[in-house]
Amino acid sequence: MGRVYNFSAGPAVLPEEVLRTAAEEMLDYHGSGQSVMEMSHRSKLFQGILDEAEAGLRSLMNIPDQYEVLFLQGGAYQQFAAVPMNLMKNGRAAYIITGQWAKKAWKEAKLYGDAVAVASSEDETFSYIPNCSDLPIPEDADYVYICENNTIYGTKFHALPNTKGHPLVADVSSCFLSEPVNVGDYGVIYGGVQKNIGPAGMVISIIRRDLIPEETPVKNTPSMLRWKTQADAGSLFNTPNCWNIYICGLVFRWLKEQGGLEAIRERNIEKAKLLYDFLDQSRLFRGTVRPADRSLMNVPFVTGSEETDARFVAGAAEHGIVNIKGHRSVGGMRASIYNAMPIEGVRALVEYMDRFEKENR
Repeated sequence: MGRVYNFSAGPAVLPEEVLRTAAEEMLDYHGSGQSVMEMSHRSKLFQGILDEAEAGLRSLMNIPDQYEVLFLQGGAYQQFAAVPMNLMKNGRAAYIITGQWAKKAWKEAKLYGDAVAVASSEDETFSYIPNCSDLPIPEDADYVYICENNTIYGTKFHALPNTKGHPLVADVSSCFLSEPVNVGDYGVIYGGVQKNIGPAGMVISIIRRDLIPEETPVKNTPSMLRWKTQADAGSLFNTPNCWNIYICGLVFRWLKEQGGLEAIRERNIEKAKLLYDFLDQSRLFRGTVRPADRSLMNVPFVTGSEETDARFVAGAAEHGIVNIKGHRSVGGMRASIYNAMPIEGVRALVEYMDRFEKENR
């Protein structure tokens, strides 16, 4: 069987060019006679890989010099604790609850301080983004927290909330590098890389340096979760995820070759429009998100029948369209159309949906 169209939400599809380069360099990285997975993380060779990856990301995102870039283990979930541990100087923060991951982050933060839910869309199964233009943010809040793109529910903040002068912290795991952003609008941007950038097992955190505390406000914060410890060591406090950093660097290079984030945004808009346009005219399939808040990356949809949904998912797999089943908490289907998903994959999905609909009216 050849390559399938992999619509998984994460770990997710990677660019074929990146995979081929990694395969070619697997046994011998640049004439060193060793794999990236074998070399010392303290070697000049690996330091070059790390430096190239950071430079590639800084170039793609136009990251200002006053921001630190950290390649960390533990995934985004570990940052649910690291964020309050490093930022809760006043012991209070505002959370906007737009999905399961924002809710989990909020619950984690409540272990370390007063995490206040200032808005939520749970009343309609997280199918929309609440109005965030005038939220009841506590004056002494240390930060305002969002999950910018909601993988499970398929919503996206297309306008950032009014934080009323407080630093914005954003989990961007499932929209990382899908479009240009103004890094200066954020205090902290972080995301697990397994959705849109690389393999599972790493998070990239972009942190404004003045927000990195000399001493964490939460007593007994573990060394691994202290941003200053990680920043002072240049992401090498302990043995990092060397292979992941290498793959991410290749993806950054690939994105640059595609024309950068402006070009990738146009490609993502084209892919999403193709799928959403079909859903909007379909008499069998229905999108579950308010149109104004739809994600470019994750597209959930249903037929209204669990039995029909199951038959659709099974039939899709037979046509080389895999990992289309929705998250277990919501059911239905979900197509994750990250940067590396070619438009041909979306066309194949829409063609199968159209055929399935005609056969099941």
